[in-house]
Amino acid sequence: MAVRDLTKTFESRSGTVTALDRVSLTVPRGEIHGIVGRSGAGKSTLIRCLTGLERPTSGEVVVAGEDITVLRGDQLRAARRRFGVVYQHANLLDSRTAADNVALPLEIAGWEKARIDARVTELLDLVGLSDRARNHPGQLSGGQQQRVGIARALAADPEILLCDEPTSALDAATTGSILGLLRELRDRLGITVVIITHEPSVVREVCDAVTLLGDGAVIEQGRLGALISDPSNRLHRELIPLVEPAADGLTRLQVALGHPDATVGTIDGILALLRREGIESDVAAATVETIAGRRVGRLLVELADPSQVASAHKVLDGANLHPEVAA
Repeated sequence: MAVRDLTKTFESRSGTVTALDRVSLTVPRGEIHGIVGRSGAGKSTLIRCLTGLERPTSGEVVVAGEDITVLRGDQLRAARRRFGVVYQHANLLDSRTAADNVALPLEIAGWEKARIDARVTELLDLVGLSDRARNHPGQLSGGQQQRVGIARALAADPEILLCDEPTSALDAATTGSILGLLRELRDRLGITVVIITHEPSVVREVCDAVTLLGDGAVIEQGRLGALISDPSNRLHRELIPLVEPAADGLTRLQVALGHPDATVGTIDGILALLRREGIESDVAAATVETIAGRRVGRLLVELADPSQVASAHKVLDGANLHPEVAA
């Protein structure tokens, strides 16, 4: 899928509002791509443009070599079937069982009953709910309902699974389970997955690449491993949160771990580096994680002697640790 210079404007009483401003991104087949941004960033408008529910003011959305923004009628409806959509809430029909909810889009598409039954059985097994086929939504947990929603989205064998805040209504343990399922489906089916989210933790957990939106425009974009390794990127800070202690007048330097050019890659190594230069220090706070197969993090180094901040900054900068004065 390729989005090229996508722009969407709306007219309001106060003038023209630009919801999307020349947004471009490419998602190769089989990639899990996160689109992250805070409220008002343009995520909802982008979803509607991707699926043909909203016609952009300009730009293209190309899927399988076809620009869906210029399609109409039956051609547009056929193009929409390339997308399976998973919503924040599963939106299951209470009157239908899990199996019947998964079957619904196939019934609408006119499939024969025997073919529907076989496909539903396959999909419920795929999402780990074979034993829940006859349960109604009220008999399922939130995570199980979301699994049914994923099975339903996969019913017509789409090329792209578009997930709109798929875990924001779930607890942490269930979120991990659903993200693991999405990764497993990508690996087994070779399907492309696009996850729209405001939660950096979702991107950190499952995405191969990420696009950060802000005020309708692309702020940062790239492979996750590269973005989280570079402390100059905004996503580096958002994806590696650092719980900072209360300000107390102490002098601290904030340091990035995991940059590919750094000569020191561990907390102990950083403290030892400073100690060799006669600079005594300790760690006030740290966050270290493995993201996209790379060990990355941020930490606050607390200096025993505030007069040595310039010397410490020079030592850390020389090791490509990108120090910043934090207090």
